[in-house]
Amino acid sequence: MLASYIDQAMKLAVYEIIEDDQIYWGEIPSLQGVWANHKTLEECRRELREALSDWLALRLHLGLRIPVIAGINLSKLKI
Repeated sequence: MLASYIDQAMKLAVYEIIEDDQIYWGEIPSLQGVWANHKTLEECRRELREALSDWLALRLHLGLRIPVIAGINLSKLKI
């Protein structure tokens, strides 16, 4: 369930290149605070997935709300 959530959340990611710095910026708008940047788009995606994983782990640990994505409700997870 967790891997599926991450896969679905990554489909919502948006990316842009910051022209002045030649750095890619990526974020998942529906998940506040989940963002990454890097020199290449591929590395930005990798770092965004890692940021998402860390964000989820923290929210699960603290018992904070996690938005439902693609019908996947992580509040049903027991840790």
